[in-house]
Amino acid sequence: METPDVPLARKGPRRSDKAEAALAPAAARFVAEIGQMVRRGRAKRGITRRRLAEDSGLSERYLAQIEGGEGNPSVIVLKAIAEAIEVPVIDLIPRGAGRPQAFSDILDLLARAPATELPGIAAAIRERLGAASRADRGRRISLVGLRGAGKSTLGRALADHLGFPFIELNRVIEQDYGASVPLLIEMSGLNTFRRYERTCLERVIGEADAAVIATAGGIVASADTYTMLLRRTHAIWLKAKPDEHMSRVMRQGDFRPMAQNREAMSDLIAILEARRDDYARAGAVLDTSGETMERSLARLIRLVAPYVGTPAPRARRRKGAPAR
Repeated sequence: METPDVPLARKGPRRSDKAEAALAPAAARFVAEIGQMVRRGRAKRGITRRRLAEDSGLSERYLAQIEGGEGNPSVIVLKAIAEAIEVPVIDLIPRGAGRPQAFSDILDLLARAPATELPGIAAAIRERLGAASRADRGRRISLVGLRGAGKSTLGRALADHLGFPFIELNRVIEQDYGASVPLLIEMSGLNTFRRYERTCLERVIGEADAAVIATAGGIVASADTYTMLLRRTHAIWLKAKPDEHMSRVMRQGDFRPMAQNREAMSDLIAILEARRDDYARAGAVLDTSGETMERSLARLIRLVAPYVGTPAPRARRRKGAPAR
């Protein structure tokens, strides 16, 4: 079972007091890092705390709390500070551990580049990364998109046609964890699921030069994992209209979205809109709306032919079951 792209009936808060307590140290470190970045930004500009308080409209006492890691500034407060010291607000947000220094250096250089030069810089980076990754993708095909677009049904049929192994990433995660994905998320949290997702994807890519890989719809939520997927596989976005996503899930026997159908549809549309730009980064798109499974498969086979080195078959017009 996938992580639920089709929203289910809402439940009450599930995070326990123990989980909240476990998050407290991490939150404190994050707030302290914000304070350090504000202090460095002020020092770099060479202004006093009193001057910053005047320029930002904040109290000097509150600024002292923020810089000391004892405040919890809102985004609006950080925006006021950023404007006062003339830096992008993102410069006051910790970028997380694990980023190499070169990554931060690139971000700093981009922040100083004139806006008119950014399209050219983006094109140069895209070309550089594209040249390096084309050879890395092998004959691996990955399918991305919301649940109900046809990733499992079409992915399995495509793998059979090509003679490639079919790999559902969630099944690999379940084998590693020893329980279902919903239970993993319930017991260990979504962040743990994302760590398993990345580790399992790395292993699948390392072990298979040719494969069809079906991913969970939320894989785009992890920037590093999704970037690896795009670099190391030929990604194809399987898309459909929201009402078809919903109806296909229910045809598969999952009636939970019906509990709050109107609200679930609204949430589904919001999820699709939020992920659209990330899904669109895939190398190709296949819209399965209103298509039979057979017709969608024929189009998918033609779409992947250049990636796997097989000739594209002619389309056959025959009735079949809808793609699910």
